[in-house]
Amino acid sequence: MPRIILYTTDYCGYCVRAKQLLEQRGIDYEEISLENDPAFRERVYELGRQWTVPLITIDDEAVGGYTELAALDRSGALAARLAA
Repeated sequence: MPRIILYTTDYCGYCVRAKQLLEQRGIDYEEISLENDPAFRERVYELGRQWTVPLITIDDEAVGGYTELAALDRSGALAARLAA
Protein backbone atom coordinates (compact mmCIF):
# COMPACT_ATOMS: atom_id res chain seq x y z
CA MET A 1 0.00 0.00 0.00
CA PRO A 2 1.33 3.47 -0.79
CA ARG A 3 2.43 5.62 2.14
CA ILE A 4 0.08 8.51 2.87
CA ILE A 5 1.19 11.40 5.08
CA LEU A 6 -1.04 14.22 6.28
CA TYR A 7 0.64 17.37 7.53
CA THR A 8 -1.87 19.02 9.85
CA THR A 9 -2.57 21.50 12.60
CA ASP A 10 -5.06 20.99 15.44
CA TYR A 11 -7.28 23.94 14.55
CA CYS A 12 -7.73 23.08 10.87
CA GLY A 13 -11.22 21.98 9.86
CA TYR A 14 -10.02 20.73 6.48
CA CYS A 15 -7.45 18.55 8.27
CA VAL A 16 -10.27 16.94 10.24
CA ARG A 17 -12.25 16.34 7.04
CA ALA A 18 -9.25 14.80 5.27
CA LYS A 19 -8.68 12.40 8.19
CA GLN A 20 -12.38 11.51 8.25
CA LEU A 21 -12.40 10.76 4.51
CA LEU A 22 -9.40 8.45 4.79
CA GLU A 23 -10.77 6.73 7.89
CA GLN A 24 -14.18 6.21 6.25
CA ARG A 25 -12.43 4.50 3.33
CA GLY A 26 -10.30 2.39 5.67
CA ILE A 27 -7.10 3.96 4.36
CA ASP A 28 -4.11 4.02 6.69
CA TYR A 29 -2.17 7.26 6.96
CA GLU A 30 0.51 8.90 9.04
CA GLU A 31 -0.26 12.27 10.58
CA ILE A 32 2.48 14.80 11.18
CA SER A 33 1.28 17.66 13.31
CA LEU A 34 2.88 20.99 12.58
CA GLU A 35 1.06 22.58 15.51
CA ASN A 36 4.21 23.52 17.41
CA ASP A 37 6.29 24.42 14.38
CA PRO A 38 6.42 28.24 14.13
CA ALA A 39 7.64 27.97 10.53
CA PHE A 40 5.09 25.37 9.45
CA ARG A 41 3.92 27.37 6.43
CA GLU A 42 7.43 27.42 5.02
CA ARG A 43 7.76 23.67 5.63
CA VAL A 44 4.45 22.96 3.90
CA TYR A 45 5.49 25.15 0.98
CA GLU A 46 8.79 23.32 0.63
CA LEU A 47 6.99 19.97 0.55
CA GLY A 48 4.01 20.80 -1.61
CA ARG A 49 4.22 24.32 -3.01
CA GLN A 50 1.19 25.43 -1.03
CA TRP A 51 0.88 27.57 2.07
CA THR A 52 -1.97 25.82 3.85
CA VAL A 53 -2.70 22.54 5.62
CA PRO A 54 -3.62 19.85 5.25
CA LEU A 55 -0.90 18.88 2.88
CA ILE A 56 -1.39 15.32 1.74
CA THR A 57 1.37 13.26 0.18
CA ILE A 58 1.18 9.82 -1.37
CA ASP A 59 4.56 8.13 -1.64
CA ASP A 60 6.28 11.49 -1.12
CA GLU A 61 4.33 13.16 -3.95
CA ALA A 62 2.18 16.11 -2.86
CA VAL A 63 -1.41 15.73 -4.01
CA GLY A 64 -2.72 18.90 -2.37
CA GLY A 65 -5.16 19.49 0.43
CA TYR A 66 -8.60 18.21 1.37
CA THR A 67 -10.28 19.57 -1.76
CA GLU A 68 -7.88 17.72 -4.03
CA LEU A 69 -8.13 14.54 -1.94
CA ALA A 70 -11.93 14.63 -2.09
CA ALA A 71 -11.82 15.16 -5.87
CA LEU A 72 -9.49 12.17 -6.26
CA ASP A 73 -11.89 10.11 -4.14
CA ARG A 74 -15.00 11.18 -6.09
CA SER A 75 -13.38 10.41 -9.44
CA GLY A 76 -12.15 6.97 -8.33
CA ALA A 77 -8.54 8.02 -8.92
CA LEU A 78 -7.67 7.70 -5.22
CA ALA A 79 -8.76 4.05 -5.07
CA ALA A 80 -6.96 3.32 -8.34
CA ARG A 81 -3.80 4.98 -7.13
CA LEU A 82 -3.83 3.09 -3.85
CA ALA A 83 -4.50 -0.22 -5.58
CA ALA A 84 -1.47 0.17 -7.86
